[in-house]
Amino acid sequence: MGIRGEVFSSRLEAGDRTYFFNVKENVYGDLFLNIVESKGVEGGSDKFIRQSIVVYQEDLGEFIKEFQKSLDFIKQSRTKTQ
Repeated sequence: MGIRGEVFSSRLEAGDRTYFFNVKENVYGDLFLNIVESKGVEGGSDKFIRQSIVVYQEDLGEFIKEFQKSLDFIKQSRTKTQ
């Protein structure tokens, strides 16, 4: 087990936001995906706003399916407005 239960981590920097995709293991050995968005607070301070969602391994298939539906909707809406 890694630091804070992390077994895999990747990062995406997108403008003023950073997204972290962390696969973690809880004390029972269950794997889960923790997606974190971090954004600096306006005003130049060193403070950040962090928001997080957790998706457990047994829910990933359905999560991905619904996530894909959302992406498809965005793609369709974008082509209609262009």
